[in-house]
Amino acid sequence: MRLVTFELEGTPRAGALTSRGVVDFTVAAPALPRSMFELLAAGPPAMRTAGAIASRAQEDGVGLVDAKRVRLLAPLPRPGKIFGIGLNYRDHAAETGRPAPEVPFIFSKAVTAVIGTGDAIRLPAVSEKIDFEGELAVVIGRTACRVTAATALEHVAGYTGMFDITARDYQQRSGHCIGKSFDTFAPMGPAIVTTDEIRDPGALALRTVVSGETMQQSHTKELIFDVPYLIEFLSACATLEPGDVITTGTPSGVGVARTPPRFLRAGDVLRLEIDGIGVLENPVAKA
Repeated sequence: MRLVTFELEGTPRAGALTSRGVVDFTVAAPALPRSMFELLAAGPPAMRTAGAIASRAQEDGVGLVDAKRVRLLAPLPRPGKIFGIGLNYRDHAAETGRPAPEVPFIFSKAVTAVIGTGDAIRLPAVSEKIDFEGELAVVIGRTACRVTAATALEHVAGYTGMFDITARDYQQRSGHCIGKSFDTFAPMGPAIVTTDEIRDPGALALRTVVSGETMQQSHTKELIFDVPYLIEFLSACATLEPGDVITTGTPSGVGVARTPPRFLRAGDVLRLEIDGIGVLENPVAKA
């Protein structure tokens, strides 16, 4: 199932993206929670109901909306927490001149930075070094507290794409959190693809394209710390709750490591393609 949050007639709604259109859960299943965050918090029974409703709607048409009538928002417009993982591809660590980490390098990203596919990344006037990092993101679906890697994926609702946009100058002088937390610096989408469709998050190719030029091309098998290990590591420290997001790190090819550096400019179009998830695309504009 491909879970989405979409806007129809000015109102955000939770639903599922199908080959026939968008299933509006508020019509097809009024008893389900109205927001994606609440749907995830309702747990596996609600998710199973949503999946059954989405399948049925493709046959009987109840709640089915033409995709051209809706605007996709971030599938999870306001996550509970966003944990980022730094230097989680060896080639990215190498291009920054640092050794591969022995333990995950963790930072937080403000949830107010989240935007959806098609929304503009706004370049703040206070920085001229805005960089791009295309990443696979993990969406938590069940509370995880001190879980093992062996059971970690049981706590995942699904996966989506995410750009970890970064003001490199702020990152260097004020730390990762603020450098990565400007408004619009967390594009997410286009959908949360549930774990029944993506059983192995370590088997996905990803590609970042900036204005038609491929900048990053890699595969999640190259992650230093895989998704189960990251969940084990994080949940040993902080309880992961439904609606939390983990961005798993970015491969080599980021703008700051290029010669000369390639930072985002107004008029650019940023595109992330991940196997099984689809395309996240965002224009770049001045704030």
